[in-house]
Amino acid sequence: MLKFWVPLLAVTGLAGFVMFNARVEPPSAAHAAQAASPAALTPSTAGPVVAELFTSQGCSSCPPADAVAARLARDPAILVISRPVTYWDRLGWKDSLGREENTRLQRQYGDKAFAGANIYTPQLVVDGRAQAVGSQEAKVRSLLATVAVARRKSGLSVRIAAAGMGKQVMLDGAGGQQAELVLVALASGRTVSIGAGENGGRKVHYTNVVLAERNLGAWTGGAQTVTITPDMLRVAGADRHALLVRQGPGGPVIGSAVI
Repeated sequence: MLKFWVPLLAVTGLAGFVMFNARVEPPSAAHAAQAASPAALTPSTAGPVVAELFTSQGCSSCPPADAVAARLARDPAILVISRPVTYWDRLGWKDSLGREENTRLQRQYGDKAFAGANIYTPQLVVDGRAQAVGSQEAKVRSLLATVAVARRKSGLSVRIAAAGMGKQVMLDGAGGQQAELVLVALASGRTVSIGAGENGGRKVHYTNVVLAERNLGAWTGGAQTVTITPDMLRVAGADRHALLVRQGPGGPVIGSAVI
């Protein structure tokens, strides 16, 4: 069952929020076969397509999507980022990986990218431009392939080079653009034993879980070099970092890199 977080005002005229469940039909045999042998995406100079999964330990329909995320991450042309949210914590289990920042970003996507659409779990957002139910692997892969074409046509180049103990990010593209540069600290894998709630008694594995984020400033087009110092990469538990070039909170992701 999908879990929707809907403003109560839209339903009753009262302030607050209400939860709805919606059934997701299982994938057809044809879709299952397609997902079993996916074609790898063609890499882009703008970096891997970003697949952000909004998930929750308190959502019984999320573990299949978490498993899809792990499979997607095998493709170097896809940057999977798992973003556990917090709004299901009231249902009997507090998500040990949940971050309010993830919840806020999902709402910003809903408002800005998806015309005020209700947020839900498991939702997978591709490059901040398109979304799908995270457990529907064939549909997700089709969406990734479509968005990857747009990414390859962007004309943006994102390169990473060593700079002593740190890194340098080199961007180049058309002028007159406006985007924020976000450094994301990730745990490449976390397995959690869930003690209560809808997934009580289960162990669930999460891929590229967000631990921290840092704004590195703005890119306004043209050639630009940004230095990432060793201190910026020292985040407890993080064994991987990613760079996102995003047109503001909730806006399209136009470039990315794995650091």
